[in-house]
Amino acid sequence: MMIALNKRANPSPLFATLSPFIALTLTLVAGVILFLAIGKSPGAALYAYLIEPLTEGWSLHELAVKATPLILIGAGLCIAFLSGNWNIGAEGQLVMGAIAGAIVPVLIPDFRNLLTLPLMLCLGMLGGALWASIPGLLKAKFGTSEILTSLMLVYVAQLFLDWLVRGPWRDPAGYNFPQTVRFPTEATVPAIDYASGRAHWGFGIAILVALGLWYMLARTRRGFSLRVTGQSPRAARFGGFSPGRTTMFAFLLSGALAGLAGIIEVAGAIGQLRPVISPGYGFTAIIVAFLGRLNPAGAILAGLVLALSYLGGEAAQISLGVSDKIARVFQGMILFFVLGCDTLINYRIRIAGQSSGGVIAETPAATTGSDQKRDIDAAASAVPEAGRHA
Repeated sequence: MMIALNKRANPSPLFATLSPFIALTLTLVAGVILFLAIGKSPGAALYAYLIEPLTEGWSLHELAVKATPLILIGAGLCIAFLSGNWNIGAEGQLVMGAIAGAIVPVLIPDFRNLLTLPLMLCLGMLGGALWASIPGLLKAKFGTSEILTSLMLVYVAQLFLDWLVRGPWRDPAGYNFPQTVRFPTEATVPAIDYASGRAHWGFGIAILVALGLWYMLARTRRGFSLRVTGQSPRAARFGGFSPGRTTMFAFLLSGALAGLAGIIEVAGAIGQLRPVISPGYGFTAIIVAFLGRLNPAGAILAGLVLALSYLGGEAAQISLGVSDKIARVFQGMILFFVLGCDTLINYRIRIAGQSSGGVIAETPAATTGSDQKRDIDAAASAVPEAGRHA
C-alpha cells in the first residue's frame, strides 16, 4: 500500500479562505487536549494565552514590539515562498542585519545626528540582503538547495554575533558581560508613547512595508513575475521572465526585510547587541507567512497572532507555572495544522494498492508531480525548524 497525493482540479475557494481559521480552531482543540494531559485547566490556560495579554496597556505595547519583526520577516518570506524559493534562513539574516546596522553606534560612536538612525536601518537591510544573497546565488547559478544553505547560514551568523559581543565589540565598561555599548538616543527607534510602554515606530514601519509589498504583488509587473515564476518557471521563461533573476530578487528582498527587522529589534527593544537578540523570530515568521496565506497584508494579522502566542506563553509561565516550551508547541501546532489544511484542500489523498507481483498499482493521476513533490518536501522541511525555534 502507498499513500499518494492527487492535485484537485478545482480546490474549494471557500475552504481555501477558511483554512487559517480552521487551523487555529484545530490548534485550540489540540491545546485543550495538551493542557488536560499535563493536568492544567484548559479554560485557565487558554485565558492566560489568548485573553490576559490583551487586558492591560503595557501588554499591548509588548504585543506591538514582538509583532514588528514577525510582520517584517513574514511579509518578506511571503515574497520568497510565492516565487518558489524556500528561504528558511531569515533568522541568520536578522542577525547579520543587526550586526551591520550596529556598526554605526559601536564603531563610530561620535556620529550622532539625524542621519544616524536612517543610516543604521539602511546598513541593516544591506547586511540581511547580502547574507541572503549567498543561498540565492548558489541556487540561481548551481541549483543548490536553498533550504539547506539558508538554514546552515543561520548558525554561522549566530556564532559570529557571539564572537563579536564576547570579543572585539564587547563594552569595556560592561563589567565583562558579553554585550556592546548601549546605543545613544540618536541610534534608537523612538517610542510611540514613553509613558505607557515600549512600543516604537518600528511597528508603523512594519505595517507600511507589508502594505507596500501587497501592492507590489497585486499591481506591478514585478509582482506578476514573482507569482508566475513560483507557479511555473517554464511559463515564466516563455513570458520573458528570468527565474534566476527572480530568485535573486526574492532572496535579496526577503533578506533585506529580515535585516531591517534585526536592526529595528536591537535599536528599539534591546538597545545594544547581545549574544542572543531573537527568540527565533526568523523561524516563527515561516508560520506567519503561511498563516497569512502568503499575502503580505495577511502577514500583519498573522504576526499579531503569533506575537500573542509569545506573550501568552510568558503569562502562562507566571500564572500556571508551565514551561516556556508549551508556547513553542503551540506555534508548531499552528504551522502543522495550516500546512495540513492547505494540503487537504489542494490535494486529494489516494491509497494506491500493490499488485500480486510486488509492483505498485497506480494510475498516472495518482502520482505526485516533481514540482508538487518539491513544494511538499520543502514545506515539510520547514516544520521542525519553525517548531523548534519559534
